[in-house]
Amino acid sequence: MRVNTNLFWILAVFFGLSAAGYTVWSLIDFASTPEQIEPLTHTGVEWVGTIGIALGALLSILIAFYLTITKRAQGGELPEDIMTAEIDDGDPEVGHFSPWSWWPMVLALGLAFMFLGFAVGIWLAFIGGPIVLIAIVGWQFEYYRNFFAR
Repeated sequence: MRVNTNLFWILAVFFGLSAAGYTVWSLIDFASTPEQIEPLTHTGVEWVGTIGIALGALLSILIAFYLTITKRAQGGELPEDIMTAEIDDGDPEVGHFSPWSWWPMVLALGLAFMFLGFAVGIWLAFIGGPIVLIAIVGWQFEYYRNFFAR
């Protein structure tokens, strides 16, 4: 996690410097060709690129700050940060997954209908909505029926 945190802080500095350089470059470009641009319609700063690159810096700062706080709160080093750690040290149980379950595909079909409905015609979203609800409920409660009931 230490490497990830440092990487995002470096990215934040890079994007911050890039935003400043982009702004200066757009001002220099505007000053060198003022006769091609109508007055009062262009201020010299190309705002879309400047704000986009600055938002990249802010996003990197946000992620780096989150990782810094998380590393401080975890109370120790992760196995990825210890040079003498074995592969098995960082292999915890993630959870229980059903490899035979059909519900994720039903959910994907319902979501595909919903998003296609938002793009093509809203009537498809009304078909996809109930399929999504049925798939979520079915996936959640698949271990409460038949052979797998507990």
